[in-house]
Amino acid sequence: MIISLFFIISGLVGVFLWGLPLGIDFKGGVIAEYKFESSVKTDFLIVELSNKGVSVSAIQPADDGNYIFKIASSDNELKDSLDKYLKEIYPDLNFEQLRFESVGPSIGPEMIRKTFYAVLISSIAILLWVAYQFRNFRYGLSAIIAMLHDTFILVSSFAFFGRFWGATVDFLFVTAVLTTLSFSVHDTIVVFDRIRELKAKAIGDISEVANLAINQTMVRSLNNSFTIIFMLFALILFGGSSVFWFAIALLVGTIAGTYSSPFVAVPVLVYLTKLKEKKF
Repeated sequence: MIISLFFIISGLVGVFLWGLPLGIDFKGGVIAEYKFESSVKTDFLIVELSNKGVSVSAIQPADDGNYIFKIASSDNELKDSLDKYLKEIYPDLNFEQLRFESVGPSIGPEMIRKTFYAVLISSIAILLWVAYQFRNFRYGLSAIIAMLHDTFILVSSFAFFGRFWGATVDFLFVTAVLTTLSFSVHDTIVVFDRIRELKAKAIGDISEVANLAINQTMVRSLNNSFTIIFMLFALILFGGSSVFWFAIALLVGTIAGTYSSPFVAVPVLVYLTKLKEKKF
């Protein structure tokens, strides 16, 4: 719990100092489309344009050698500057600008509000369903606390990623957050189910039962998580720039979810149980 508190407090400081690095999906910007006579390396191009002061969120290959640039900027002079920079980067390569348009945020306040409502409703539903399945409200509350812990760790981590490594929060990040919510609860239920089975055998008090349940499910949880982590590392290394931070977000969420099941959800359950039984 001390480790969790350290990360939560650090995350609060990071979010308070720097805020979340909102990308083009939240703030709007520029979408430009170019046609090159031969293929180009998108990762290299993003780095080179960044060195010239152009904040490119992503470069997506399209059909017929076209590339779509997403740029978090509304500078009116960017249209001509972008052509000039591309000529400097690829002096021997012919290209043509097909379109250049300013766009508004695709994730507006209404969508953010609906996402918040969806998370709130799903959290209440999970709380009630887990409480019903385990015939105990404390199980549901513990699972929700662990889920919110994982979500906050993921969100606050991007304040640091944005500050020091140029990450941005976009539509894929929202997808990663919602995926983390599901994974966190799934892993927690496995441990809770084992606690319920051991309690039925009257092995000992809640602390002994919880400790034994964690030991018996730890290998399964780690094996399950490592299969996901290996895939995410492959995606980080070979997936390209367009999905790099999405894979990083999923990786942070997976690690946080694996950690929180035994080290947040179960301790909270033990604490609430002892509090009810007045065994402190």
